[in-house]
Amino acid sequence: MRRAVCPGSYDPATNGHLDIIERASNLFDEVVVAVLINKSKKGLFSIEERMEMLREVTAKLPNVRVDSWHGLLVDYCRQHDIAAIAKGLRSVSDFDYELQMAQMNRELSGVETLLMSNNPSYSFLSSSLVKEVATYGGDVAQMVPEYVHERLTERLAERG
Repeated sequence: MRRAVCPGSYDPATNGHLDIIERASNLFDEVVVAVLINKSKKGLFSIEERMEMLREVTAKLPNVRVDSWHGLLVDYCRQHDIAAIAKGLRSVSDFDYELQMAQMNRELSGVETLLMSNNPSYSFLSSSLVKEVATYGGDVAQMVPEYVHERLTERLAERG
C-alpha cells in the first residue's frame, strides 16, 4: 500500500490545504492528514477541533484519515509505514524552505517528499492570513471550506 502524509498546523484548514489533500488522495492508496502539535503555540482552534474539522471536510475522500503528531515527522512516517510526504508550494520562498526540509527528511529516514504546486487560485492563501482577515471582518468564505468558515465565524464571535 502506498501511503503519504500531508502535514500542517491547519489552524484553520484552507481551500489550498484541501486542494493538496485531494490531489494527494488521487496519487496514493492512503493519505494521512497529520496535524502538528506545537505546545509552545496557542492556536485559534485546539488540535481536537482542527482534526474534527478536517475529518468533516475530507469525509468524501475514503482513503484519507486524520491524525496528529508531536516531534519529527519522519519518526511518525517510520512508525506508520509511510514512505512519502506530500506538501503544497505557493511561492519560491516556500520552495527554498521545503527543499531543505525534504533533503533533511530524506537524509534522516529515506522518506521522500512530493512538492506539489498549488492551484494558482490559492497561491496567496495561508491559515494565518485567513485568521487575520476574518478577525477584522473581511470575507473569507471563498477561501476555506464552508464548514470551516462556519466554525471560524463562531470562534471569532466567541472571542468578541
